[in-house]
Amino acid sequence: MEPVIPDLRDVPRDEAYARLLEMQSLVLEGSTDVIAGMATTSALLHHAFGHLWTGFYRVVEPGRLLRVGPYQGSLGCQDIAFGRGVCGTSAAERRTVVVPDVHAFPGHIACDARSASEIVVPVTNVHGELIAVLDIDSPVRNAFGDADVAGLEQLVAWFARAA
Repeated sequence: MEPVIPDLRDVPRDEAYARLLEMQSLVLEGSTDVIAGMATTSALLHHAFGHLWTGFYRVVEPGRLLRVGPYQGSLGCQDIAFGRGVCGTSAAERRTVVVPDVHAFPGHIACDARSASEIVVPVTNVHGELIAVLDIDSPVRNAFGDADVAGLEQLVAWFARAA
């Protein structure tokens, strides 16, 4: 039986991410399946923090196109071009992008009109190749900070170990 995902909304973020890292490690122990890793990581984050949308956009055409992958929440956009919106910017620049107010981000793609802030983290494989971005949307402005950047980057580091 898999562990129950705790509600970590009221836990300090650094402590919350440490707990999620332990759970991710436990649940994915021995796994090298990238899709299972995406599904598991999405579920852990979504249910622990109660985000609006939590999921992955996979690289389907390197340098050109992202396609929706495993996620939790309302419907996501199907395809996003590199360089377009927050996800495409993160993919093109291979850097974590934090957007405190999505309405102030030029070219923001509104997959869900309730989204107010967003964080997108690039995901690389064992060879250092970009394979996806992790996208999290919140209905609250300024929902993401330095602890989220550090914690999420640690969580997606699992993909650099999976073969």
